[in-house]
Amino acid sequence: MKEVMARWTPAALLAFGIVFTIGLPTQRRLALRAPLDESVPTEIAGYHGFDLPLAEDELRATGVTEYVLRSYEASDSTQWPAWFSVYVGYYDSQRQGKTIHTPKNCMPGSGWEPLSSERVRIPTEIGLVKVNRYVLQGNRARALVLYWYQGRGRVEANEYTVKWELLRDAALRKRTDEALVRVVVPIVETEERAFELAIQTARVLVPRLDAALPAAG
Repeated sequence: MKEVMARWTPAALLAFGIVFTIGLPTQRRLALRAPLDESVPTEIAGYHGFDLPLAEDELRATGVTEYVLRSYEASDSTQWPAWFSVYVGYYDSQRQGKTIHTPKNCMPGSGWEPLSSERVRIPTEIGLVKVNRYVLQGNRARALVLYWYQGRGRVEANEYTVKWELLRDAALRKRTDEALVRVVVPIVETEERAFELAIQTARVLVPRLDAALPAAG
């Protein structure tokens, strides 16, 4: 019994601290330095992007302040995959009922089964960043997903680190602004080809978003 309590006490304290801290009314609400729809390019790796709307119930569920959901289609019929998607959801502040939902929980709940997961490092213009890499399967289709959390001057993949930093910054800096970034690429030819396209996309997005999100200070 003591071992179980010891194992769960840090997580319980963390959860309580986050709920308590981000529930305080003193959190600053920080606006973007540049619009998301302009910061996320409409052309990536020879693909052209088209904006898609989130349904009203999805908007209410996510509590997102601003977002871009864009489907990129191949300009050449010989390109595979024929499309991929990018989602960026920005929260000017996070509080009870309005926090980022991790794709780790949301995508399996939407009928996708995780086949593999790992964290990978990607070189970008602002340095080496670590992101989550998932391979999912649903209805006989497979997809490769990269996602990460970006804001307050850093890029992070580990959910526990994200939560600790959220708690710390809420208490010390009175700010909880953050963005969730997700890239979904269908696996048509090989997993390696899908991963290559996802990396290309991430390398474009990370510095663009770094310039658009509120400054680190």
